[in-house]
Amino acid sequence: MALEDDIHIRISGCTGRITLTRPEALNAMTYDMCMAIGAALSEWQDNPEIQLVVIDAEGERSFCSGGDIADLYATGKAGDYAYGRKFWADEYRINAQIKNYTKPYVAIMDGIVMGGGVGISAHGSHRIVTENTLFAMPECGIGLVPDVGGNQLLAGASGHIGEYLGTTGARLKAADCLFAGIGDLFVPAENLRALINALEETGDLSVLDSFAKEPETGSLTNELEAINSYFAKGSAAEIISRLEATDGEWETNAAKLMRRNCPLSVACAVEIVRQSRDLKTIEDILALEYRFTYRSMSHGDFIEGIRAQIIDKDRKPNWNPSTLEGLEENQISGMLEPLGNDELTF
Repeated sequence: MALEDDIHIRISGCTGRITLTRPEALNAMTYDMCMAIGAALSEWQDNPEIQLVVIDAEGERSFCSGGDIADLYATGKAGDYAYGRKFWADEYRINAQIKNYTKPYVAIMDGIVMGGGVGISAHGSHRIVTENTLFAMPECGIGLVPDVGGNQLLAGASGHIGEYLGTTGARLKAADCLFAGIGDLFVPAENLRALINALEETGDLSVLDSFAKEPETGSLTNELEAINSYFAKGSAAEIISRLEATDGEWETNAAKLMRRNCPLSVACAVEIVRQSRDLKTIEDILALEYRFTYRSMSHGDFIEGIRAQIIDKDRKPNWNPSTLEGLEENQISGMLEPLGNDELTF
């Protein structure tokens, strides 16, 4: 399928416009789509006629469900790790480009926003959520860790929400996205077309406020005390041990979500979000994430995670090791060691 069937990039009025056009695939992002976004942003950066950028997607279900990982699986299964490493490196550079973009970048996060979809939206300067928004970073379920710079978001969320979201893949709706600092404004989906038209015609960001409403109440505010009490300290194995020592409904569910995910990924996700709190730039955080993803096929469980979730769909991955308790400390630190000449550069 041609690239123009997957993404529509154009200038409309005084805005640069990007629309993902793969609704039948939940707007999963291919390598070429990602590169096209980066190229457009570079082209528009110094164009005085472009006052801001607006990114959205076709369909009601999904903004972007993540990266299209079929090629990653096929190449990795064949022992070719170079393609995946290039994919992630180039994708991460575009995540940084979005974060550092000097013109306003308005992301319409309507529907599913997960994985790679987070990287092209939640680093924008103005992030719009709707009643359809469903945000998650579920990468631990496929043998990865939250990436695409997502750890900057997780590390910056209140308390220890970052450790909780990263290890459980818990899903957030609009109000919780605002509370966690992952979105900026709530706009009802039925008003998005009018909002985008106004931005295209005027280039005036003040119109955002006239469309903003209050979303329905979320649950994170009520859960924050529990999240902080369990996820503030200790290794992933110690966190899950504390959760499983009680019979509370919330604790039981959180532990079940963690157990379902790849043990190596969960353990490393805790370390990455904590280390990210001490890192000042998105480039530093992306470089840390890249150390894991670079090794995820050769030394981790990514290929098995994709097999179980996407290819065979048996939902029965054979993680190695099979439990958090079976992990050695050097397995965790080994995934996050510097890569020497292969470190991610920008």
